[in-house]
Amino acid sequence: MNTARDLALLALGAAPEAPVEQGDVSLALAGSELLDLVEAGALQVDDDRIVPGAPQVTGDPLLDEAAATLIRDEPYESVGDWLWRRGDGLSSAYHSAIEREGLAARPGGRVLPPRSGRTTLVDSPERTRAETRLASGDPAFTALVAAAGIREEPAETLEITDDVVTSVLAAVGDAVMELEAVRQRRAIENSAFDNIWRGGV
Repeated sequence: MNTARDLALLALGAAPEAPVEQGDVSLALAGSELLDLVEAGALQVDDDRIVPGAPQVTGDPLLDEAAATLIRDEPYESVGDWLWRRGDGLSSAYHSAIEREGLAARPGGRVLPPRSGRTTLVDSPERTRAETRLASGDPAFTALVAAAGIREEPAETLEITDDVVTSVLAAVGDAVMELEAVRQRRAIENSAFDNIWRGGV
């Protein structure tokens, strides 16, 4: 039940020369939270709808916050809608939580206050857990890491037999592709504007 936290730690530890897109990470984190909440018994995914269960306390403040925001009225929320709603700014929320907990530090070893610029992870059991999980080849976690842009999608096909996991991962992949399409469209529009501006000077 640490999928989202493990993913956030790996994203924060990504190499500076290969930074991740925070929007992609946020969408993958929102999907990770769904899988964590399914494991906790806080919800079920029926087709593409998130059906809340009995309230659960996970002990993780961000995961408990996610559970508290579940829409409890039919027809319930789709997985895709959840990713966009819950994912808004979620990467920053996880990074701030990690910094507050002293799991990240400035170069030289000083513990970081929240939002203080470039961070590096300190050695900790939490970091080891996340890296071990990635190294284990956990298919669902590997797919989420790839969706977040932390690592490339493995060449071999990931064998995932759980229909709920498959559904959530597919929704995350679709959302990330949609976000990338928006970025490309904006880049083209900005480039066209710059060309017009230069031509008019």
